[in-house]
Amino acid sequence: MQNRYEEKLNAIAAKFRKTAEAAAAEGIIPYQSAGGKWISSPYDGNSWWTGGFWPGLMWQLYTLTGDAFFQTEARRAQKLLTDEFRTFRRLNHDVGFMYLLSCGADAKLTGNEQAETDTLHAASLLMGRFNPAGFIRAWNEPERTGFAIIDCMMNLTLLYRASRDTGDPRFRQVAEIHADTTRREFLRPDGSVSHIIEFDPESGKRVREHPGQGYALGTQWSRGQAWGLYGFALAFRHLQKPAYLEAAGKIARNFAAHIREDGLTDCDFCQPKEEKRIDNIAGAVAACGFQELAKLTGEAEWKNCAERLVNAMLEHCADLGGDRCGILTHCTASYHDDGAGQHTNITYGDYFLVEALMKLCGKDPELWS
Repeated sequence: MQNRYEEKLNAIAAKFRKTAEAAAAEGIIPYQSAGGKWISSPYDGNSWWTGGFWPGLMWQLYTLTGDAFFQTEARRAQKLLTDEFRTFRRLNHDVGFMYLLSCGADAKLTGNEQAETDTLHAASLLMGRFNPAGFIRAWNEPERTGFAIIDCMMNLTLLYRASRDTGDPRFRQVAEIHADTTRREFLRPDGSVSHIIEFDPESGKRVREHPGQGYALGTQWSRGQAWGLYGFALAFRHLQKPAYLEAAGKIARNFAAHIREDGLTDCDFCQPKEEKRIDNIAGAVAACGFQELAKLTGEAEWKNCAERLVNAMLEHCADLGGDRCGILTHCTASYHDDGAGQHTNITYGDYFLVEALMKLCGKDPELWS
């Protein structure tokens, strides 16, 4: 099976070796591909939260192949991202996604000192969003001062790394406070997680849940479940707090119970049965989270879940040829169309599919460490 995964990775690398040249020629950070072209982010220019996945993908492929083209392309996109430090006001809780997989990957893989400085700069921005009432604020709008989201569990890795690299415990302490709040307020008894919780920004008390990108209030947006699974597994890896491993296991069991018969992932686990809305990004993120959990626990069932998800995506939804610039099809940004793409190729789906394959082949550079 590993040989098959390696063959797929090599085919993916060969395709991106050609199609990434078009992104460089256009001078953009690809967000998705359609009509044989790369398309940049739908909102906020290069401050859009997904910008780090393209250079992260390039660093994964550089690790796989050693081809300097991928390093050059990663750094081209990184320059666009670090230019966004000057805009500041459009950056938010997702600076982890943006800069850990770009500058952080560069610093880790090559020892680039400026990239390390830029990674620490991003960590300081994320620290600046911490509300001492107990959470990291999500977005910037005045009416959302008390909003926090499950996605931020992944961004915490930027803070774990900053404490490790600087010897300053404050970054790690803030990450732990936010993770504790998330476990207490987002994790439901059935092992599912909420997407958005609003807190009183003065007292830190829970105000209400918001439906976010899922089907409806109280349902299970699948990518939110995947963020929770992978995020709590990473929290345990870095902080060694048993409650986080327990949380990751609960979310994993719930996710595994909702994998479709064909191995693909519904956009929301509670969507109407007649609705054929898939989000392969959720499946790819979960495949990475399951493998992290397998490594932490030694339980083979979690790797089996990862392989089931990856095998289904490769069989049904991986475009290794054709006119599409990217790979993974049937990616959906939000259940209710928000303009960011439905049932299409989206670059961060490609990133997590490649990361999952790299893990399965024992080649993962562990960019979340």
